[in-house]
Amino acid sequence: MASEDSRLRVSVEDGVTRVDFIDRNILDEANIKAIGEELNQIIESASQPKLVISFANVDHLSSAALGQLISVNSKVREHAGQLRLADISPQIYEVFAITKLNKLFEIHETASDAAGSFS
Repeated sequence: MASEDSRLRVSVEDGVTRVDFIDRNILDEANIKAIGEELNQIIESASQPKLVISFANVDHLSSAALGQLISVNSKVREHAGQLRLADISPQIYEVFAITKLNKLFEIHETASDAAGSFS
C-alpha cells in the first residue's frame, strides 16, 4: 500500500488500519497533500474503514495538516467508517484544544487504546 516515497507507515491488524507518520515535522504543503492522498487511498480501499492515526513520531504540525485531518475525518464518515487519533504530544494536543478539534476527533492516549475502542 505504501510506496517508496510514502510519508506514512501503514499496518493492518484485526481489521484496524494504523497509520504512523514518518516525518517528525508535518509542515510542508507538498508532503501534507501527499499524506492526504495516501490516507484517501486507504479509506477508499475499505468498505467501512477503521483508522487509527498515531502521532507518536510527530513534533510539529501545521494548520494545513489540521485541515487535511478534517478532510480525512469527513471522508471516513462518508464511508461509514471510524477514525481515532492517538499518541498526541501535549504541545500538539494544545493546538487541538485551542482549535476545538479535540471535540471533533476521538483522541486516545495510545494507538492500542484507540484500536481497542472501535465498535
